[in-house]
Amino acid sequence: MYEQIRYEVSDPVATLTLNRPKVLNAWTDRMAAEVKHAVAAAENDPAVVAIVLTGEGRGFCAGADLQALRKISEGEGKASKIPEALAANPGDPQAGEDFRGTFTYLLSLRKPLIAAINGPVAGMALPIVCCCDLRIASERASFVSAFSQRGLIAEWGSAWLLPKLIGPSAALDLLFSSRRVPADEALRLGLVNRVVPHEALLNATRNYVEDLAAKCSPAALQVMKRQVYQQLTRELGPSELEAIELMRESFERPDFKEGVRSFLDKRLPAFGRLGKSEPPLA
Repeated sequence: MYEQIRYEVSDPVATLTLNRPKVLNAWTDRMAAEVKHAVAAAENDPAVVAIVLTGEGRGFCAGADLQALRKISEGEGKASKIPEALAANPGDPQAGEDFRGTFTYLLSLRKPLIAAINGPVAGMALPIVCCCDLRIASERASFVSAFSQRGLIAEWGSAWLLPKLIGPSAALDLLFSSRRVPADEALRLGLVNRVVPHEALLNATRNYVEDLAAKCSPAALQVMKRQVYQQLTRELGPSELEAIELMRESFERPDFKEGVRSFLDKRLPAFGRLGKSEPPLA
């Protein structure tokens, strides 16, 4: 079914690889539909604790396909017809409408989404990686918004996403100048969580997920992810009150009992996985 991505599951990781290396994995409507379908499959697969998004070849994603942009600039742009078989609606329904956008739906996924950034990120690929929960970058990675140099604005929610990650002044610098930001500077800014040798990128990302799978409750990860994103737009008082209520609810779940018991027994916990049959958590 997939023509522009690869989707592979190796417990506990689902890996989605953007797979148009000849054009630096330039983004298309078809690719967007395939990614959405694949993350929905990963959400519903109990073998998957976290999802990794990466690129094939020397780039992560060069942004929108230039041929499509040319057609739009010349008034010829038409929406691509996407097969019905790729229709999907992933994400936690309790996340709310703010997190159901074109790419911001990624923030609502019930499982962690990690960008393994293997090379350049440009244009609309920048807000896409900002919608991932963590960003682990190869030393060869770089970042450029490119919007101002194309006569465009801060696309796809990046005017909200970037300041949340690196602050308003640094965000405006990157948006105004469209300058290239290398991996080491991205780390200093807080745009990425860590930088690793290029050859170690996928292993480092997998090791992170394996550690989550061995020690952490997938149900707890789901709730914490929703808390963090929803509370970005709330005041402290209501956020604390909600946390108290969610904490009380967690006392009634089997993961709390297993977490305490495993600690007392001095062993790794055996938490249940999230799959299609899991009801939404309160």
